[in-house]
Amino acid sequence: MIQPTLNYVPCLGPAAAGGAAEQGHRMAYWEWNATGNPAHPHVIVCVHGLTRQGRDFDHLARHLSRQARVICPDVAGRGESDWLADPMAYQVPVYAADMLTLLLQLHQQAPMAMLDWVGTSMGGLIGMGVCGMPDLPLPVPVRRLVLNDVGPRIEWAALQRIGEYLGQPLRFDSLQQAADALWQISSSFGPHTPEQWLDLSRAMVRPAPGGGFKLHYDPAIALPFKALTPEAASAGEQQLWQLYDQISAQVLLLRGAQSDLLSAHTAQEMGQRGPRARLVEFADAGHAPTLVNAGQIQVVADFLFDRQQGPGA
Repeated sequence: MIQPTLNYVPCLGPAAAGGAAEQGHRMAYWEWNATGNPAHPHVIVCVHGLTRQGRDFDHLARHLSRQARVICPDVAGRGESDWLADPMAYQVPVYAADMLTLLLQLHQQAPMAMLDWVGTSMGGLIGMGVCGMPDLPLPVPVRRLVLNDVGPRIEWAALQRIGEYLGQPLRFDSLQQAADALWQISSSFGPHTPEQWLDLSRAMVRPAPGGGFKLHYDPAIALPFKALTPEAASAGEQQLWQLYDQISAQVLLLRGAQSDLLSAHTAQEMGQRGPRARLVEFADAGHAPTLVNAGQIQVVADFLFDRQQGPGA
């Protein structure tokens, strides 16, 4: 079974924890390629959610990499990427700048002719930032954008729910205990077999000093998140709508039918303005579908590879 390779890109901007300011930080990314062509000109970037990491996309990336070069970054502060010295630098504009650096490095390695983006939750917000700024010096424009259960308007109640568990210094005696604990806060992801959930949980933990496991991300990512006020969220929403309205890529919007973060009203509005997203809802999920099961993967693959699309799930 094909496995990804782990790579790094040096990013200017905020310093890594324990590093010199002028050295910036490193962002890790996982590269998938089952085509036999390491310079495949079709690049698909898959970016994860707030507390997640690039290995979330293993199932999707393994499928997509049969026809493209698939890149799954660990956003700064997560997975194999550097933690940042300044916690308040954990912000979408910093992440978007890192992604631009990554895209330029990939293009230098092998010129890309086609670029697509799959973003879950926070990864979708980063995607809107990258796609919604026409003057951004991308190697090539993003052709197709998949927004997985996220839009310019994020429900405040969902932010409060996430804030209750974000950054907690949890420790687990085993991988199974970690998976069980993560399921308690992630059951809205929808039905998974025990094997699927254990597999999704594997990259979510790291060995802890003294034994056991801890979560893979910097707990300090919670600081800017918890500093957010309703007023700041409202101002940010206006900026996100401006970015969304400027997107020229074709957009597929995925929504968990029970999502508390992306409302049905917001999803409908996204289909009526700007790039006029095509909406597909998954009846058995909330926030956010994991793109692990075959039906969800097929919807994304059909959109990215110009296949005939069936009705929404």
